[in-house]
Amino acid sequence: MLHLEDVTRACDDASSRNTPVAAAEAATERVCVRTRIHLAQMDCPSEEALIRVKLGKMPAIVSMEFDLLLRVLIVEHEEGALPSIFDALRSLGFDSSPEKASEKVPKKRRIWPLALACVSAALSETASWLAQPSWVVAALALCAVAACGLTTYRKGIVAIRNGKLNINALMSIAVTGAILIGQWPEAAMVMTLFTIAELIEAQSLQRARNAIVGLMTLAPDTVNAMQPDGTWRDTDARAIMPCAIVRVKPGERIALDSVIVLGQSTIDQASITGESIPVEKTKGDAVYAGTINQTGAFEFRVTTQANDTTLARIVAAVEQAQSSKAQTQSFIDRFARIFDRFARIYTPAVLVIALSIAIVPLVLGWGAPLEWAHRALVLLVIACPCALLISTPVTIVSGLAAAARRGILIKGGMFLELGRKLDWLAIDKTGTLTHGKPVQTAFERVQTDDDDAHVRTLAASLAERSDHPVSNAITRAAEEDGVRLYMVKNFKARPGLGVRGTIAGRMVWLGNYRLMERESFVTAELRRRVEALEREGRTVVMLCDEQNVRGIFAVADTVRPTSHAAIARLHALGVRTAMLSGDNIRTAKAVARDVGIDRVEGDLMPEGKLRILTQMSNEGAVVGMVGDGINDTLALARADIGFAMGTMGSDTAIETADVALMDDDLRKIGVFIRLSKATHAILVQNIAFSLAVKAVFIALAVTGAATMWMAVFADVGASLTVVGNGLRLLRKHLG
Repeated sequence: MLHLEDVTRACDDASSRNTPVAAAEAATERVCVRTRIHLAQMDCPSEEALIRVKLGKMPAIVSMEFDLLLRVLIVEHEEGALPSIFDALRSLGFDSSPEKASEKVPKKRRIWPLALACVSAALSETASWLAQPSWVVAALALCAVAACGLTTYRKGIVAIRNGKLNINALMSIAVTGAILIGQWPEAAMVMTLFTIAELIEAQSLQRARNAIVGLMTLAPDTVNAMQPDGTWRDTDARAIMPCAIVRVKPGERIALDSVIVLGQSTIDQASITGESIPVEKTKGDAVYAGTINQTGAFEFRVTTQANDTTLARIVAAVEQAQSSKAQTQSFIDRFARIFDRFARIYTPAVLVIALSIAIVPLVLGWGAPLEWAHRALVLLVIACPCALLISTPVTIVSGLAAAARRGILIKGGMFLELGRKLDWLAIDKTGTLTHGKPVQTAFERVQTDDDDAHVRTLAASLAERSDHPVSNAITRAAEEDGVRLYMVKNFKARPGLGVRGTIAGRMVWLGNYRLMERESFVTAELRRRVEALEREGRTVVMLCDEQNVRGIFAVADTVRPTSHAAIARLHALGVRTAMLSGDNIRTAKAVARDVGIDRVEGDLMPEGKLRILTQMSNEGAVVGMVGDGINDTLALARADIGFAMGTMGSDTAIETADVALMDDDLRKIGVFIRLSKATHAILVQNIAFSLAVKAVFIALAVTGAATMWMAVFADVGASLTVVGNGLRLLRKHLG
């Protein structure tokens, strides 16, 4: 938890940490730069494939990443290569520019050309049915095609010129073929229906984009900030630096991650943590950007810039979903790469098959020539795998956005997909299963000639320098009794053991039983006293100097009310649980019995947690780890999925973990697993549906049972169906 004193200290020391020279030296070593390019016309994976082929030939380009939902291309390239990249993209028909915030807002599409096309196509069909002159039918059909199909033709020509067979190329060939064989009304109706279907699909995709863009708009653009002269002025939130003082009124959204310095209020944190009940906040409490101040006005000290708030990190994680692909996504990527690699074979192959369907029956005298030509055109329309390629990214990003709405920050699609396979979940005790705010419950003097106040002061002086929850409990107890602390020199923390330092020229240790064993201070009487306290579920630390143990401190932590339900839900989902604690084994077992943990390991150093996780993984299990502290970082990094407590967790733990629980509620892991199962089920549904539609309509095309407009809806309609199915995750109830 971030405290007011930490922020103040950080502000006072900010200048000492500023290292512009080092940053400049690092920048000069770079040989490549990364540029985000907004491509307004990029919607379909086939267009991604077109760009990959074009830019892949440029030696100045190192790598490319695509985000179809946000229409963003991220290019790593040599310095000075950007103009040639823009020229290459423009040659493909894309209006390219460096990404700007304003470009994330979709431009409204003019509707009148499509309306004109609908009327013209309908009149052409009517004129043909009424046996009007052929020139009237043809003129109306050409009007419909020109009104809505020029963009499709332009994209199709670009694709064919670059050796790609996408839906635009196929539609262009099919409509042209229909015109050449005199099927004027059908050509007009197919192009019109295709445009309508693409418009509906674009609107459906926009819903997935809005799930991300909506997160971006949660934090206000301006804040009421204190000026150097003490006055208040509305200021651009992006210009506010850490340590600035800002105030917020009731009903307003908080713009930046901060700590309250004056006042108190009730904060609705649902947008960040997923908590349904507002939380009381007062001086020293942290507040998040994007949350709503409900009741009182207060002032706060900014802790992060606008681009580094908790909300900004959530948005960035969701936006970057494509950079960490799900395993199912990898199947689609392999399909796309194969499609790209053999594009020069696939394109003529499809055309050859279509021509064979049109010509071979003619040579053999099977049926009317125009009938087989019509079948060939239908096959061209149905050949594009657009629905299959678009099904996975839409579903994955919908799942990530759904998780973010529930206060679960997932750092990539692969972790969302892997969650359903969890076999074991290893859980730290302090700050995870328990509140992490233990209180000192007992103190025992060991040496009869010692003074209680002196021993407590020595312990509190060391504990004050540590951020461990047990140390905090000892410090708080001393502060409540008005104990004045000593100056500590040569302070050093020993992870998993305790701390040490020099006080008044004497070396003093404050640590656990293992530390006392290492220093050879353990006696039979000391062991008896410690075990008695630990059997009560208390954590014991001891103070010693260079001669003897001077005092015993017992600290008790309370179990979170949600821990019992969280473990029960995990067991119901088939996930076994293990407690990996640095605390003594007796205390760990007491907590484990209380909440229903399957396996307990105590007295663990960070390396011990790593060893046990490695052993589980080597046995073939998919293992998750939940932790909140720096001592959990090794285990979080080793686990297949690392879960960090987003509020109580250290920055290191949160950065190392793959999933952050923004309100520290372990029950959210059950929600995460159910969301993972739901995402996988929808992925399988979408892929199976896409493949089935292709197979059925290819068969119908060859047998002559499918028309061109049916083929249009088979392709674009399938894309629309899988998009809508993926978006169900945003509304799905997960408990």
